[in-house]
Amino acid sequence: MSGVKGFISLEGIEGSGKSTQAKLLADYLHGRGQKVISTVEPGGTNIGLKIRELLLEPQNHMDPLTELLLYYASRAQHAREVIYPALLKNTLVITDRFSDSTAAYQGYARGVDTSIITALNDIVVPDLKPFLTFLLDLDVEEGLRRNRHARKEDRFELETIEFHNRVRKGFLQIASEEPERIKVVDAARSAEEVHGDIIKIIEESWR
Repeated sequence: MSGVKGFISLEGIEGSGKSTQAKLLADYLHGRGQKVISTVEPGGTNIGLKIRELLLEPQNHMDPLTELLLYYASRAQHAREVIYPALLKNTLVITDRFSDSTAAYQGYARGVDTSIITALNDIVVPDLKPFLTFLLDLDVEEGLRRNRHARKEDRFELETIEFHNRVRKGFLQIASEEPERIKVVDAARSAEEVHGDIIKIIEESWR
């Protein structure tokens, strides 16, 4: 399985339950005696959180390239301040979103040329890819309904259904290209059922 051992990511559209599953997974691994930290993109650091505010604030209308560069600025700080140091201490890192989100949102949905995304990735995190990624797949309208119920509203929540469908299709395309790393999990079920599937995959991958 390609990627950095000990680095796990959760990906998916809005409302797919990534944050919940990241916490459940971290708690499970901690209970098994593993050293583990959970983090999130954009964010993970003080600088990253300020960038996150810019990216998610509904009134901030951005050029797609501006958006992309802000994500990579946050990732550069995140990797060097949080992820690399933890991995060097043999601590498992679970991140809610990483580079696959960039490809899906800014590439497939926004239409930024993939060569630009690849070049930035090679500069910012050339040797940092999760060894295991869980793609929590969910119908777009259901995901947005969940977030409305949770009173969550940000710049991406306000995008069109077509935009979110492009994101979902992008994720599924990425997963089809890297099936060994990216495991698609049906996120339409209860949190407990989804967590159970994730644990099964984790245990199988570490046999």
